[in-house]
Amino acid sequence: MEAFSTWWEGLSVVLKIYWSIAVPFTLFFVLQLILSFLGAESPDDLPDAEIEADHGIPFQFLTLKNLIGFFTIFAWTGIACTEAGMGNGLTLLIATIAGLLMMGLMAGLFYLMMKSGADGTMKIQKAIGQVGEVYLTIPSSRGGMGKVQVKVSGALRTLDAMSDDPEPLATGQLAKVIQIVNDNILLVTSK
Repeated sequence: MEAFSTWWEGLSVVLKIYWSIAVPFTLFFVLQLILSFLGAESPDDLPDAEIEADHGIPFQFLTLKNLIGFFTIFAWTGIACTEAGMGNGLTLLIATIAGLLMMGLMAGLFYLMMKSGADGTMKIQKAIGQVGEVYLTIPSSRGGMGKVQVKVSGALRTLDAMSDDPEPLATGQLAKVIQIVNDNILLVTSK
């Protein structure tokens, strides 16, 4: 502990400030990184602030994760520049630019990840025109409901179905989706 005290007392005021920022924010950054790899959220429950100018996925620049990245890179860049003998003004400028670049990089990466992710919601309208197989017999002339297995949004789904055909559609028979009834029932015809 005496070695630490000696080292700390030997630092300039500027280096003490950079080190005081670097150590806790680096710990937060590493913790955030570990939790991200484990699939957990950040250790806080505070929502990230976002500025939304239009609908869709917002470009989130001012978030807690980005601020942690900013202060981590800002402090380490400040330490490196100070140790390299640069002046305080130039060091502050370079450290601020490096921190802002880190924030922009992180915001851009999160934006691209959010934009590329699928929402996983089935859009039943995409079933129209698809051919599937009758799973449970579908009565004729909308006399009741059966089920049909059809590929929708890249996944095989078993959905409720009705038919206007004069004959029932038997299990195993091919059926084509021609319409959506009541927003969630497929209207099919024999194929």
